[in-house]
Amino acid sequence: MPRKRYQPEQIVNILREAETGLTVASTCRKHGISEVTFHRWRRMYGGVRATEVQRLKQLESENRQLKQLAGDQALAIQVMKEEMKKRGWI
Repeated sequence: MPRKRYQPEQIVNILREAETGLTVASTCRKHGISEVTFHRWRRMYGGVRATEVQRLKQLESENRQLKQLAGDQALAIQVMKEEMKKRGWI
């Protein structure tokens, strides 16, 4: 059976469904996940709303871009310093 991946918004909806009064076991059976997975999701996404998940994904993406930019700048500075040493300016 192929592994199914759930989007964070879907995970939050599944957790909300379990809070409406259904048992954890029946919710897990309905969505084809194990109870261990359900509890791991609850620990990760417990008090989060779907809009907060989208904002979190956006912030993670922005953070990844900023880290890449900082790495590129550090590399450029290193290359410039090496070139200056070759020319005897430092």
